Order: sequence, then C-alpha cells, then structure tokens
Amino acid sequence: MKRLSELSIGTKAKVVKIEGHHLIKRRLLDMGLVPQSEIFIEKKAPLGDPIDVVVKNYHLSLRKDEASVVIVEEIK
Repeated sequence: MKRLSELSIGTKAKVVKIEGHHLIKRRLLDMGLVPQSEIFIEKKAPLGDPIDVVVKNYHLSLRKDEASVVIVEEIK
C-alpha cells in the first residue's frame, strides 16, 4: 500500500483508507474518496502540487498534503 501522493501519472488505484485529522478526512470523503473507490492519477504539477485525479467520473485537484493522507492500493 502507498499514499496517493506517491503514485505516478497514469496509475490506477483503489482507496483503502483515509488517515489524518477528522476535518480533512470528512472533506475527502465528501469529495468521493471513500474506501473501495477507484481513482486514476491524471496529471501532476512539476513539483507534485496539485495532483489531478479522476474518481467516480469526476476530476479532482488535490493538494499534496491532502493526497498524503489517502492510503491506496495500486491496481495492476
């Protein structure tokens, strides 16, 4: 398992859990990053912040610190 912020462009993954403060956790859950949902890393800024992902056919732009609390499992 890895953190969402560690994945490279073009990777598919499944959300395992979300760690961190309850406010950040609630915000990410509200955006659709719920356990077992599939995500696709669409693009990253040159320094890795922000990270653009697709989850449930929605495009999300996450900050690196937000993405670092999302634990994922890569889908091969």
